[in-house]
Amino acid sequence: MIKEEARVQTEKASKYLVQMCKHFAHKVPVEFDEHSGTVDFKPGRCVMRAENDLLVMSCEAAAEQEMARIKFILDKHLLRYAWREEIEIRWMALPDGA
Repeated sequence: MIKEEARVQTEKASKYLVQMCKHFAHKVPVEFDEHSGTVDFKPGRCVMRAENDLLVMSCEAAAEQEMARIKFILDKHLLRYAWREEIEIRWMALPDGA
C-alpha cells in the first residue's frame, strides 16, 4: 500500500475540509465533521484533519497511478476553493506502518 500526506498551511483548514467533503459526497462515500473527514475515492482513501491553521490530507492507494489520481483530484479542488490565498500543497511519502 502506498501512503502519502500533505500538510497545507491555511487559516481556513476546517472550511476547506468541509467544502471538499460535501462536494465529494455527491460521487463517493464520505464521512466528515468540521475537524475530520474520510473520503473513499475509487482509487483509494483519503483521511483529512483540520488542526487550527493546518489541513492534513493522508492518503493511501494500492499503486502509484492510483495515488497520482487521488492527489490530482485533491490538489485541483483545494486550489479552486482556496483561490483567494496563496497555498502550497507538498506531498510526501509516508513509511510503511504510518
